[in-house]
Amino acid sequence: MTATARSTNTRSFVTWIWEWTKSIVVALVVWFFLRTFLVEAFRIPSGSMENTLLIGDFLFVNKALYGAEVPIIRTRLPAVREPVRNDILVFDSVEEEGLKVVKRLIGMPGDTLSMEGGVLYRNGERVEEPYAVHTDPLRSEDPIQRAKMRHWQVSHLALPDTANYQPDLQDWGPIVVPADSFFMMGDNRDSSYDGRYWGFLPRTNVRGRPLVVYFSYDATSWRSLPFFTAVRWGRIFSAPE
Repeated sequence: MTATARSTNTRSFVTWIWEWTKSIVVALVVWFFLRTFLVEAFRIPSGSMENTLLIGDFLFVNKALYGAEVPIIRTRLPAVREPVRNDILVFDSVEEEGLKVVKRLIGMPGDTLSMEGGVLYRNGERVEEPYAVHTDPLRSEDPIQRAKMRHWQVSHLALPDTANYQPDLQDWGPIVVPADSFFMMGDNRDSSYDGRYWGFLPRTNVRGRPLVVYFSYDATSWRSLPFFTAVRWGRIFSAPE
């Protein structure tokens, strides 16, 4: 092979490497933009939102709807709209850094909320909740968890006398939701670690709303059943409401 041929082959190889590098960089930039500002994948790890969302559901989350956060400068883009009652929200945990959680928005700023015998009341009126599941309506929390609930709730009570207030999982309130905050609960009411335990969700913690279930499988049968049997085909491309 002549020197000229070797030089031509070298240039061709460098050009090929450069074109591939540009393609990869562009793909990474597009992926980063989409993930940061528009859509992010999310997996349901617990049964706290059953039957609306199931363990093994994989979601695409719409981050643009409520205003995506710009990295580093930590400011938000304009929201398409603000969250409203009954929206399902994906948000940053108020207790554990780096953990994302999904629950339903039950109370807006200024709402007065209470629960009596597992029945939710908002602003003095009973709330119809066709999405709520009660698998153990008589469940009561242990004294440690009840003390934790009382600790944060007592300062938000709409009661003249708080000395004898003893909240429980199915009976609490009335509490008033403060400004720039939401009250979140899981649809699986008797098996959900939600706002009843850890308090109000700051608006700044909201990250997005589930857009569509792009994949779902039955985690309990994944190891014992064939792949096609374990997949919940009927849930794929469904929109959680």
